[in-house]
Amino acid sequence: MELIEAQTGPVLAYESVGAGLNSAVAARVRTADTTVFVKGLPRDHRRVWTQQREADIAPSVHRLAPNLLWHVQEAGWDLLAFTNVNGHHADYAPGSPDLPLVADAMTRLSSITASGIDLRSMPDRMTAYSETPELFHGTALLHTDWFPSNVLVGDDGAVLVDWAWASRGAAWIDPALWVVWLIKSGHTPQEAEGWAARIPSWTAAPPTAVTAFAQATAAVWEEIAEGEQATWVLDMLQAALTWRDSR
Repeated sequence: MELIEAQTGPVLAYESVGAGLNSAVAARVRTADTTVFVKGLPRDHRRVWTQQREADIAPSVHRLAPNLLWHVQEAGWDLLAFTNVNGHHADYAPGSPDLPLVADAMTRLSSITASGIDLRSMPDRMTAYSETPELFHGTALLHTDWFPSNVLVGDDGAVLVDWAWASRGAAWIDPALWVVWLIKSGHTPQEAEGWAARIPSWTAAPPTAVTAFAQATAAVWEEIAEGEQATWVLDMLQAALTWRDSR
């Protein structure tokens, strides 16, 4: 708390919003003047590098993500503070009013390259799952983790949080990954691809490359789901297989 108060002044309220693989600290912190969102990891955590990645990406996505306010690396902790977003996690179900807002955010993201930031490429990420990973090459900044809790919908539209899995590749890959989430949420493959078609990068994608990516994505979820009991993981596997088979 001392590290936070050194940046914010006296804390009046501290509301934890959960912790997990990517954050040991995740909280809304309220002071007399404002509310900020703080996330952090111990500096010896194996994934602490994701903190620096988010800090590096923040200037490139300031209109698509909460603004980074400060980054502190002291006393064994790595902490990031962002403007607080009042909103709800995106609802991907058929008929949801959030869907066009997510498509709009994805369209805006597809034009961002964030050049100069060292990111893993999608061909590299998919090399173990595809015979043609070179089809996924591109220069776009990709979020790649479209878990609904990573998309907050508020008065100003959809904003994206948690850039731990940001990568570089073809701009149509984020819409492709969204397709699987849409199928998992109740859409048919055709309906899901219809939503993806609202994003120009998707409509420009070579069909053979998209089909290869669908096959690779199914292979990824087969690996993730091996020995897994979590319902959402098994549902994502089924969605990925359904999309692959539809192609």
